[in-house]
Amino acid sequence: MKIAFVFPGQGAQYVGMAQDYIDQDPIAKQSLLDFDVAHGTQLYRAMLEGPEELLKQTSLTQPAILFHSICALRKFQEQYKVMPDFVAGHSLGEFSALVASGILNLEDAMHIVHKRGEYMTQAVGDIPFAMAAVIGLDADSVTAVCQEISKQALVQAVNYNTPMQTVISGTAEGVRLASELARAKGAKRAIPLVVGGPFHTPLVGKASGWLIEEMSKFSFHQGQIPVVSNLDAQPSLDGDVARDKLGRQIISAVQWVESVRFMISCGVTHFIEFGPQKVLTGMIKNIDKEVQIYSIDRIVDIAELKEVLN
Repeated sequence: MKIAFVFPGQGAQYVGMAQDYIDQDPIAKQSLLDFDVAHGTQLYRAMLEGPEELLKQTSLTQPAILFHSICALRKFQEQYKVMPDFVAGHSLGEFSALVASGILNLEDAMHIVHKRGEYMTQAVGDIPFAMAAVIGLDADSVTAVCQEISKQALVQAVNYNTPMQTVISGTAEGVRLASELARAKGAKRAIPLVVGGPFHTPLVGKASGWLIEEMSKFSFHQGQIPVVSNLDAQPSLDGDVARDKLGRQIISAVQWVESVRFMISCGVTHFIEFGPQKVLTGMIKNIDKEVQIYSIDRIVDIAELKEVLN
């Protein structure tokens, strides 16, 4: 049996996330409180009490999901001595994958993704922006739609989530026009997303430079588990390679479909998602219906893997 551990990105958060892990682990709780003191934030309150609008702030959403994902992973590892063949994460989730591999430690990763969230929001300036999930149209067609509309207004296909779900991002006008054209070409829906910026496009280009500079302050170690990158769907253990790819990932498309297909081509038959909700579980099912997928959001979910892993 070959196994991959996968980690969700922004949008998976919910008020009350990681509550059971924090209740059982005073060290985890203290690490959140220390984070708030160090960064002048309200991450602990946002995660456990909300309101939802506070948790939706990109600079808090990103460390919140990362923290929850690693809490779930570590609790799982207390019960099962399973070493995956690969780790991978969707956009923000790639940082969780780097922690799981040993390339980054959790404290450094939380700081970096907090700053990443700030940079992604600040880089946009006053440009009206939007993102939308196009459902029911194949990725090549969505890409072609974006190329056509970009002759008038910037819009790009940025998250290749499943063969029939692609997220587009760009100016508000570009996303509106692309959504209309996609529906005209057969898309079932084009769902607007509530986001803090036109992520994974040149419109957040400044954020890439800022993030590269910030990441240069931290140690990226040699990994223990290959990390499959969003950028090119290829694995690496090299910390310097990971840092370079993260700098480019912020303005590049998330190649999630190809990442999953790569792992399956290497023999992976079981995926375990760690983090809030079951976002990647649904995506992977729509990429390949033959693989086995499990999701660990809360502590109670861990027991469901007993028969599979023992």
